[in-house]
Amino acid sequence: MYVNLIKPLFDQLLAVTLLILALPLIALIALLIVFTMGRPVLFTQRRPGLHGKIFTIYKFRTMSDTRDINEELLSDELRLRGVGKWVRSLSLDELPQLLNVLKGEMSFIGPRPLLPEYLPLYTLQQARRHDVKPGITGWAQINGRNAISWEEKFRYDIEYVDNISFAFDFKIFYRTFAKVFIKEGISQAGEATMEKFTGSKGKK
Repeated sequence: MYVNLIKPLFDQLLAVTLLILALPLIALIALLIVFTMGRPVLFTQRRPGLHGKIFTIYKFRTMSDTRDINEELLSDELRLRGVGKWVRSLSLDELPQLLNVLKGEMSFIGPRPLLPEYLPLYTLQQARRHDVKPGITGWAQINGRNAISWEEKFRYDIEYVDNISFAFDFKIFYRTFAKVFIKEGISQAGEATMEKFTGSKGKK
């Protein structure tokens, strides 16, 4: 009952409330992005959601289009500067995902939606992360975010799937604010976010 009725209803009500309250902040961030990096304001990307169904995720753009002398884009780390780095460090780039929650594509709490190209790389156990809706934040995010290994991330995701409840969601929700405040686990060493997943050793 919680997963199929209470959790979706709570997601919808909270998303509407936060969108209304955050409108001034959303407008400010959009203006800052336009003035410092130009358009587009939003970064969109196809991601797999519940049962692997593909949807379009919305985020604030945080990287510039800065290129080298050969007109090649610089590395992600070098393009993540100024306003974009500030927005990313406070997780404000996730605000547009409130629209994904309203559309029923995401939940507030759940495994983070990754890239479609990872789908064939998962083990049967890792693929179970798609048994629930992806979330804006999740158990892996408050236990290291991008600073932990892929194996650890997936272990936390499956632990969430196996133990999903109101109490668990509430624990993740309030601990998320502490993680955002101390800006912990934003990236792996030497990476703007996290290195790509290439599959698990001994995959079964």
